[in-house]
Amino acid sequence: MQYLVSVIDDRTNSGTPDEALAIDEFNDRLRAGGHWVFAGGLAAPETSTVIDGRGEEPVFTDGPFVESKEHMAGFWIIDAPDLDVALALMADGSKACNRRLEVRPLLAG
Repeated sequence: MQYLVSVIDDRTNSGTPDEALAIDEFNDRLRAGGHWVFAGGLAAPETSTVIDGRGEEPVFTDGPFVESKEHMAGFWIIDAPDLDVALALMADGSKACNRRLEVRPLLAG
């Protein structure tokens, strides 16, 4: 099963050098355990573009689709056999990045 893990923050690229080192070490543990799929940081929400292609012509709107103080500042995609394992892994991820995380299963496709 794969899970999307969202890093919740009110700033972008706000990690300290110590947090970056802890995240690298955590990512190495994910790789060693066979749980790593992909991860990355995200640019600020105001750099986004919302696309609505439901009409005759697509509509492009600058900025996030939801205004919020907090946003998704980064993410992991991980492999885990079940939610309990994903939550246990990402409890360590939360500690490493010093941020709150949201864990959501990806739908099978």
